[in-house]
Amino acid sequence: MAQLRQDFSEFQNRQADILVAGPENASIFSDYFRENGLPFIGLPDPQHSVLKLYGQKVNIFKLGRMPAQVLIDKKGTVRYVHYGNAMSDIPENTELFAILDEMNADRKV
Repeated sequence: MAQLRQDFSEFQNRQADILVAGPENASIFSDYFRENGLPFIGLPDPQHSVLKLYGQKVNIFKLGRMPAQVLIDKKGTVRYVHYGNAMSDIPENTELFAILDEMNADRKV
């Protein structure tokens, strides 16, 4: 999440909202976001319903839920998905920016 926070303004410049879903309950999730000053939306998902909907993987040998990044356009169409195989398997923000730029260009056509 530090990577997302670091370039938060760049995501905003691309008209992207960041939503982070996590398996914690609402109070733990809220406390974490407040304590860390995270500027984006946090969605507690203790029942894993959203996480399952988007196919996030679970690996009990690697600390539970693996990272997953999903980019959804303004029409609700999933345009990009990355499922990590380890906690450090996260695409660089520059990769996400390129996809967002393409999505925004498609909207202008």
